[in-house]
Amino acid sequence: MNIIIIPILNILLMLLKAYSWALIVYAVMSWLLLFGVVNRTNQFVYMVLDFLQRIIEPVLTPIRRVIPVVSGLDLSLLALLVSVYFLEMVIVQLALKFM
Repeated sequence: MNIIIIPILNILLMLLKAYSWALIVYAVMSWLLLFGVVNRTNQFVYMVLDFLQRIIEPVLTPIRRVIPVVSGLDLSLLALLVSVYFLEMVIVQLALKFM
């Protein structure tokens, strides 16, 4: 049983780490767009931002319904990042339990 569970937990952990990095890149890119450092008309910037929006916005939409914007600050991304880190810790504890 451990032969199957440990690799599955490792794959889930890698996916969550990649998703947390995608959240960080999405936040940085939104700031760079806001301050005019990068331009959305650049093909590479458009492709990266489009990909990130497709994988992040569907998860952020329900969180935004619960957490309102505070003084112009959208805290839903931070809440999602904390949730992803929480899930990572849970998976690590499960992996340690099955070892």
